[in-house]
Amino acid sequence: MPSKSAPPRPFPRLYLATPPVDDPKALPADLARSLAQADVAAVLLRLKDADPRTMLSTIKALAPPIQGSGAALLLNGHADLVARGGADGAHLPGIDALSDAIATLKPDRIAGCGGLKTRHDSMTAGELGADYVMFGEPDERGQRPALSAIAERLQWWDQLFEPPCVGFAATADELGELAAAGADFVLVGDFIWADPRGASVALKEAAEAIRQAQAAAFAKASVLDG
Repeated sequence: MPSKSAPPRPFPRLYLATPPVDDPKALPADLARSLAQADVAAVLLRLKDADPRTMLSTIKALAPPIQGSGAALLLNGHADLVARGGADGAHLPGIDALSDAIATLKPDRIAGCGGLKTRHDSMTAGELGADYVMFGEPDERGQRPALSAIAERLQWWDQLFEPPCVGFAATADELGELAAAGADFVLVGDFIWADPRGASVALKEAAEAIRQAQAAAFAKASVLDG
């Protein structure tokens, strides 16, 4: 008798990174319009370097359109500004940053972790209490692993560990492979904002590409199981 196929897993949700921001007036209208086009779980606010007061003003200005859409607002670093700015958490670039910030953020706020160069680093992040791990983001020199290596790491994590994993998509062409590899969330950013048709169109298409890729992967798995 053919084995019964497992039910399809939930579609990966989008995690939208903003461009580097120093003027809170530059984003809210476009952001709200974009978030209405797709199921965005969280927005990663990338702040340009400035004094704490300026950064706090930016966070507080952008929080209402982001959180009002149902998305969580995470800061790229700056864990010390999360509570003061009303954000939901922070994304930390590596084990040291996570270790330094975890007591400040947990248990009430989200602590995500990227910059994980090895499997051991990834497991350490999970042991420290990271709410998610991210694979595929560029390092300080702008270098990142090959897409196949990112997909392999996502598959490994998805099969063995409970905390969610995030796949970093540098281009629209990477969306399908990251979704099929087992990412719970797919981070999109620069290519969304650079789309000449507008971020809302690009974000809607990204969500559809993810859905199609995972549906195809599940259909293929069902045929093999049957």
